[in-house]
Amino acid sequence: MLDVFDIIGPIMIGPSSSHTAGAVRIGKYTFSILGERPVKAKVGFTGSFAKTYRGHGTDKAIIAGILGMDTDDNRISNSLEIAKEEELYYTFETLELDGVHPNTVDIELEGESGRIVNIRGSSIGGGNILINKINGTDVLISGKSAALIISHLDIPGMVAKVSNVLGNHGININKFSLSREEKGGIAIMTIEIDGGIEPSIQQIIQDVPNIISVSILNAI
Repeated sequence: MLDVFDIIGPIMIGPSSSHTAGAVRIGKYTFSILGERPVKAKVGFTGSFAKTYRGHGTDKAIIAGILGMDTDDNRISNSLEIAKEEELYYTFETLELDGVHPNTVDIELEGESGRIVNIRGSSIGGGNILINKINGTDVLISGKSAALIISHLDIPGMVAKVSNVLGNHGININKFSLSREEKGGIAIMTIEIDGGIEPSIQQIIQDVPNIISVSILNAI
């Protein structure tokens, strides 16, 4: 069933829910994944984004999100100037990507510590987004719920072990995906949940044998 906000869209600064609101949310999610002050952004647009990003303000929207702004922030229209004031260096380019949504963007974001994240996201209408890749790994995250990103060895029983931890602590899973590059290698669980999650539970999952890393991403 569609949520009312899927139909009428979010509260936002115009002109377009896909080219503005969705783009802000992708940028903000990238900022959330980085987890520190951004200093350098390389943004690649494809499809419809590539053709119209200047006219529709998608460039300003992406940078606004990277700076931590929300979709209804009056500063979005001035985000490029604000980025310069905050010493965020940015570049834009157009890309040719096959098999992706027309409103897709690749973002390489570097933080003040030198940490770099690479994110691919799509704006799918009504301000809704899908995060498709994190650091080259396929994921499927809507950004509407808190999410766990769990890297682990690809061995039998890992999904059940993590699910048991969440179930034992009353945490309900509303969306799940699993990806891996090869059998027996490194796999990534992406789990969206109802409500939030305590850091103590994150540590319990981290302590499960053959878990490599656990990250919590808040809803945006």
